[in-house]
Amino acid sequence: MNIDSDTVDKIAHLARLELADTEKQDMIADMNKILDFMAKLNEIDTSGVEPLVYLSNEVNVFREDVVKQEITPEEALKNAPKHDDKYFLVAKVIG
Repeated sequence: MNIDSDTVDKIAHLARLELADTEKQDMIADMNKILDFMAKLNEIDTSGVEPLVYLSNEVNVFREDVVKQEITPEEALKNAPKHDDKYFLVAKVIG
């Protein structure tokens, strides 16, 4: 498959891009390089290679739930734009 000007126009339209003529020529060259690279990958014999589903063999690895840093309500409210003694005050959302 070879990328031409019409293909780039269609892709640019779908991506809502406006390309100048020089940008269009650069895009054609870049897309053809990508397709050439993909063709090289298709030449590789992968018949004995297991498909990679997960990056590691670990299953359900859990960590200890430990509190590392405790923050007091006063510290949490210190940088709030509006607050009372215990709560953040926000604009009413539901009428």
